[in-house]
Amino acid sequence: MASGCRPVSGTKNGYGELDAGAAVDAHMKDFPINGFHHIEVWVGNAYQTAHYYRAVHGYSIVGYRGPETGVADTASYALQQNDVRIIVTGSLAPDHELTRHLALHGPGVRDVAISVPDAGRALELAVARGATGVAGTTKVEGDRGSWTHSAIKAYGDTIHSLVENPAQVWPPPDFRKRNDSIAVPIGLKAIDHVVANVALGEMDDWVEYYERVFGFVLLRHFDDEAISTEYSALMSKVVWDGSGVIRLPINEPATGMRKSQIEEYLDFYQGAGVQHVAISTEDLVSTVAAARQRGMGLMSVPETYYEDVPTRVPGLDADLDEIKRLNILVDQDDGGQLLQIFTRMMQDRPTFFYEFIERRGAVGFGEGNFKALFEAIERDQAERGNL
Repeated sequence: MASGCRPVSGTKNGYGELDAGAAVDAHMKDFPINGFHHIEVWVGNAYQTAHYYRAVHGYSIVGYRGPETGVADTASYALQQNDVRIIVTGSLAPDHELTRHLALHGPGVRDVAISVPDAGRALELAVARGATGVAGTTKVEGDRGSWTHSAIKAYGDTIHSLVENPAQVWPPPDFRKRNDSIAVPIGLKAIDHVVANVALGEMDDWVEYYERVFGFVLLRHFDDEAISTEYSALMSKVVWDGSGVIRLPINEPATGMRKSQIEEYLDFYQGAGVQHVAISTEDLVSTVAAARQRGMGLMSVPETYYEDVPTRVPGLDADLDEIKRLNILVDQDDGGQLLQIFTRMMQDRPTFFYEFIERRGAVGFGEGNFKALFEAIERDQAERGNL
């Protein structure tokens, strides 16, 4: 396998990526997608999780659904910060799908919901193209409006809800709305991409799945020579909708001297699932400064990482000393510059985490930072005795 990052063949734009108009299959036109709608995280204690997200990540708690609203077996909180929408849900019953899911996987992303113009039509098309439906088309109504949704199976026990919400109702219509006067945002703007980890040999199958079902195309391919350290390696392919509103990198482990971080994830999560969600910000320096002040756990890199930044990212429009102090990673591609940082794990199991990203024209994923990121993860693996 040749080394490096390779776009697939086709008409390319100025950034070395596929031109959407030339590459997207014609059937994509009858499966339009608006973008990410929300993510739902299944957790052991929704109340405490919601308050953590508010206190540390700056989300407003804008809605609640539970026994007080007529739902007896779960409790859910709707969170929002600009266009980032998250639901955290916990179970109130020992014999419940969510309880069993937690026992197997631990806390993690259950639903990567996608906004569509027509949830019923989207489900029909998806199933006709080989997807497995897990929830039929349902209309949810409340005093603030309504939306319609359906759902299909994705990798592992993850699902994609297909949400038709033309009036942009949030929190969901069946939630009791809350006004949050306490939350102080940290500048998070929107979901940039969602990364999946799958078992060895399954990456190409899931790439083909998104191509066949949604009409997505392969955007980039990173092989085990491009993404490797002294001890471990992985392979990754990125599929997208052709316009950039949905980007889905998919990772699988590759052979290395020791256990890779992808293998560690698969062992602890007991299967495929969401590794991390990347959330955009317009000012990563201020976002990270606020996050660190609130005690958010963030991955760190050695000071030697910054020695070649002036050469690798010439003309960096940022205070390098401040970037270094905050442990922010920087990269550059044909489109421009990119700043990013990764949180530590969101739970005791070494599985799910977040990325915060500022795109200054860059369209890639911080390829120049892969080695630094994976070495940081390996340092944590070594401390856990799992490297």
